Amino acid sequence: MKTPYSAFSLLRGAFNGQKHWEPAWRDPEPRASYDVIIIGGGGHGLATAYYLAKVHGIRNVAVLEKSWIGGGNVGRNTTLVRSNYRLPQLHNFFEFGLKLWHNLSDDLNYNVMFSPRGAMFLGHNDGDMIKLAERGDAMRCDGIDAELLSPKQIAKIEPLLDLSRNARFPIDGALIQWRAGTARHDAVAWGYARAADALGVDIIQKCEVTGFVRDGNKITGVETTRGRILAGRTGICVAGHSGHVAGLAGLKLPIESQTLQALVTEGVKPMVQSVVMSQSLHFYISQSDKGGIVMGGDPDNWPSYARRGQPTIKEHAIAQAVTCMPALSRLRMLRTWSGVTDMSFDGAPIIGTTPIDGLYLNAGWCYGGFKATPASGWTYAHTLATGKPHALNAPFSLERFMTGATIDETAVGPMPNHR
Repeated sequence: MKTPYSAFSLLRGAFNGQKHWEPAWRDPEPRASYDVIIIGGGGHGLATAYYLAKVHGIRNVAVLEKSWIGGGNVGRNTTLVRSNYRLPQLHNFFEFGLKLWHNLSDDLNYNVMFSPRGAMFLGHNDGDMIKLAERGDAMRCDGIDAELLSPKQIAKIEPLLDLSRNARFPIDGALIQWRAGTARHDAVAWGYARAADALGVDIIQKCEVTGFVRDGNKITGVETTRGRILAGRTGICVAGHSGHVAGLAGLKLPIESQTLQALVTEGVKPMVQSVVMSQSLHFYISQSDKGGIVMGGDPDNWPSYARRGQPTIKEHAIAQAVTCMPALSRLRMLRTWSGVTDMSFDGAPIIGTTPIDGLYLNAGWCYGGFKATPASGWTYAHTLATGKPHALNAPFSLERFMTGATIDETAVGPMPNHR
């Protein structure tokens, strides 16, 4: 049993030279078999393991990570957390997760630095404002907070935005979700890893899956760089490498791996109060606790597994952000990074069963994976524990691409159960 983090333990450390701290999680050798194996030690995989142990009492679980905890997409994103989608399948799912975010630090006994500062979508023309109003109405119909703002109201929140009528992209209004915000990505990974380990989950780093053990149409284990490990059920949870790992089992997925870039500037005094995004453009900015302006934009839009992005894509996002908030032009870029995302054909995730018995899939998160971490872990754990999807992830089945029940937030056409 791990010693809980507390103000007392911090005070104790001040007097003993910080010598009483134990490792946040163990470094165990893999056992011969487990009830459940989760391939991928990112945020979703760790959250799944944690909820398997906490909610379902399944603790004979292994998380297999080919590199190190926090080295993948969970540490390569812009830390945004929100549920402001129009389609009910999406906003209900992410709203469930947002509620988990608000209590996550207490639940994990680890400060994930969740900051509900508000997420603001800017509208630049009549078409934008109509879409934002429709999105807000759809959210409020399901009890999710959303508020349309006028330019005067926006100015009180983000005075550095260019709200003049002669701006290149005039701002006609915005839709804000006040309960949305940001969280510290590394802390989320470490918090889930520590909490899962405390419940008996084995987190095995530097253990790459190289193949699957099959008995007919059933997966009974995995081959790894550290030997064969058997399992009753196996879950794929590897973000941008989902297609590659699923391919080892002979499963072809309707996804494409692309590079998504982000950057952060030098630290400055507070200048961006909320998370600022755009309905027509594709940039998003927020300010970190260290004062850096965190910024992202479009994916590179061509297949790649490289963790380096094209400068032209980054330049495009910077240009749009600077046009809307000119003061950003005076800041120096501190560093930039990229992650490999798996882009599904309709822009929505895939969580559920596969045609192969004993093999489950969590993939297709496009550029929205970080904010889904708690909800994804909760629902995927339910699916792995019961063999059936949770009500919230049932619409995100792999079969929807065969039946035509796709979930396309950008098109927002007629959808099953859509109101």
